[in-house]
Amino acid sequence: MSLLLETIKIENGKLLNIAFHNWRFNQARKELFNLPEIDLEQVISIPDDLANITYRCRVLYDQTIQKVEFIPYQTRSIQSLRLVYDDTINYAYKYANRTHLNELFKKRGNADEIIIVKKGLITDCTIGNLVFYDGEKWLTPEQPLLAGTQRQQLLSEGQIRQAKITEKDLINYQKVGIINAFYLLDNMPSLPINKINNLTKPTP
Repeated sequence: MSLLLETIKIENGKLLNIAFHNWRFNQARKELFNLPEIDLEQVISIPDDLANITYRCRVLYDQTIQKVEFIPYQTRSIQSLRLVYDDTINYAYKYANRTHLNELFKKRGNADEIIIVKKGLITDCTIGNLVFYDGEKWLTPEQPLLAGTQRQQLLSEGQIRQAKITEKDLINYQKVGIINAFYLLDNMPSLPINKINNLTKPTP
């Protein structure tokens, strides 16, 4: 079995959103290995020289924690998206092996990122969950490939809501955004819906 992965944002020497990372980490350990809970804050020691830098903390694990890495965070410019179709992809757990996602990403053409459509439903992109703005509120697909920690936090705070979103529904939204451990609603890549390159236009 491939190693699992938890990616946590470190800012000002602190692990952010750690309660939701702990929940997902321990849920996977319980469901896959029937193991008791571990508090990630107790096992991750943040180096002193990261106090004023934004970093990615990568926790690689299976039955035990195999490695903890600290990697400088780099942003990506995302100006366009492309719909990519795959009815078989399964990413319910955050595995370090991203071969399937990487193969889908290669189908992006001249777009910067993809939107994965599974059995007609909008799911995720390769780097996070998606949110869609309808002019009043942000909605997120009710069946993501992976229940992201930022998604869970925003849902718990009532900042976003779940909805069944099909490919045909996309034209009803004004904007699409990407959320993950580093992208919140106020700093996420947010694009007009027409920046989905192969979006099906309504017939006159």
